[in-house]
Amino acid sequence: MSSAADNRPSDLAPLAESDAPADNQAVIARQAIVDENRAVYGYELFDRSTSSAGHTAASDAALLFNALSYAGTEALVGKKTVFINCTHDSLAGGHLELISPEKVVLEVPPLPTDDVSLIEQRAILLQELKDRGFRLAFPHQMLRRAYASWLPLASFIKIEMNTLKPELAEPLLKFARANTKAEMIAEKVETAEQFERMSGLGVKLFQGFWFAKPALVKARTVRPSQATIIQLINLVRKQADVGMIEDLLKKDPTLSFNLLRFINSAGFGLQVEITSFRHAVMMLGMKKLFRWAALLLTTSKDGAPPAVGTTAVVRGRLMELLAAELLPPEDCDNAFIVGVFSLLDTMLGISLDKALETVALPQPVVDALLNKTGVFWPFLELTIACETGDDAVFGRVANELQLSNRQVNWAHLQALDWAEAMND
Repeated sequence: MSSAADNRPSDLAPLAESDAPADNQAVIARQAIVDENRAVYGYELFDRSTSSAGHTAASDAALLFNALSYAGTEALVGKKTVFINCTHDSLAGGHLELISPEKVVLEVPPLPTDDVSLIEQRAILLQELKDRGFRLAFPHQMLRRAYASWLPLASFIKIEMNTLKPELAEPLLKFARANTKAEMIAEKVETAEQFERMSGLGVKLFQGFWFAKPALVKARTVRPSQATIIQLINLVRKQADVGMIEDLLKKDPTLSFNLLRFINSAGFGLQVEITSFRHAVMMLGMKKLFRWAALLLTTSKDGAPPAVGTTAVVRGRLMELLAAELLPPEDCDNAFIVGVFSLLDTMLGISLDKALETVALPQPVVDALLNKTGVFWPFLELTIACETGDDAVFGRVANELQLSNRQVNWAHLQALDWAEAMND
């Protein structure tokens, strides 16, 4: 997997202590991508809320969620195209369902191996993303035979000037133009000489320190209470009338503020501003509203001690990842809810059965949480075994589900990273 250092521009220095975010701040860096006349074409965004965290699937989700829901994407990028660095884990993340793909470019790193079978398998996911409307950007290091199945999918090829020998620029561009329909971007441009060389070779887009330093944007986050978010999830699960959801939004300014800020962000892709709560709910739709509320719940810090919230998020994400191995995609959201809501009693300070009375849930979810039965229970049991280090239960349930130790342990590490970033 790629690291923060792999994807971060050379001129994006570590976060200074004075720039460290407060608990209610998201810190996002943006760097302009410009044309040959230095007009801004788009912006690449980087999560700067933590100085030491690596670039992970979790940080990808947190970056988009903060940018769209909290940081005021309009102030960050206006109506310009947004470039987002991705890990291969995050490319399959549910957070991508929340955004309009037309204005988003996903920057895809190479795989850690040149195994052609794995590369071709991942090409299927990349094709799906392209079919959904996302554009894909690849680094020039992918202009190799091993990645032949990916190259037709590229909308952009980013040529890293700090690693490319000057005499190789022209043959590299010829190869790229012969094998892709992508537009070229010269990135990490630091001198006039580099700009002139690439411009003379027909490159039209540029990014780097010579044009603009990455700018930090700090935005305060306004987060509603867990109880209010749970009420919203309850209404969505019951497919409640839009008017009932509108009433809840009217009663909680922080919830309505977050929703309107999210839906009016450039990432959502609307051409007109939405000011009506009813219109916002109708435009978003119940499925996206549920996903948004679930992510909002994981970032809410009031009420339960932070450790409880983090544990609940880890459970939810781990169950979602494990379910994705064995269950249909439509069950993954329910698996996430089982994990997060398994600690609802501690989060709300009441018994679990009382807590679940306040939330409309499918029967299989209730069966797992209250009766320890049904399709989701083995996943919750395995998740708790990971958490407590119960080797006997871990071995038994993993065997029943036909999941290898490596699959479960890798999913657990991903869940831990995701939860850490989502709670930052």
